Amino acid sequence: MKVVLSLGSNLGNRFQTLQGAVDTLFDAPGLTFVKASPVFETDPVGGPGGQRPYLNAIVVAETTLAPRTLLERAQSVENAFGRVREERWGSRTLDVDLIVVGETVSDEPDLTLPHPRAHERAFVMVPWAWIDPDGELRGRGRVAELAEGLDRQGVRLRDDLKLQRPD
Repeated sequence: MKVVLSLGSNLGNRFQTLQGAVDTLFDAPGLTFVKASPVFETDPVGGPGGQRPYLNAIVVAETTLAPRTLLERAQSVENAFGRVREERWGSRTLDVDLIVVGETVSDEPDLTLPHPRAHERAFVMVPWAWIDPDGELRGRGRVAELAEGLDRQGVRLRDDLKLQRPD
């Protein structure tokens, strides 16, 4: 199954955290790296004022894991990088979101797939369109078209930062 993961960080060494997350996510069986988007620096969306800009990227992978198992792995990686869940949409060392997991549709309180707000977020759709323009967000449409319809103000390519394939 195809998996699309969104990574973000706005605390600490943001780029080192994103690279560490990629390395850690793929350090166990069941998830195979396909490609990563360029890194984008983005203004915070929602949440409390005074937050630092985020670094964001999209990772496309293949998996044999169940969506719930992927969610547990993502949360475990967030925890390993010091993620604290005190404030909704607040600053964070690492955010790993499941955007799509194959054709899975889930409406559970802790696992909603496809991600319910991905199509509204330039920090998700712009990097995803960069590497997978023909991808589909179930129920919303083609990734490139969704990205084109979003306000890109506050989304800046960081061509000085490049995520490496996990070892």
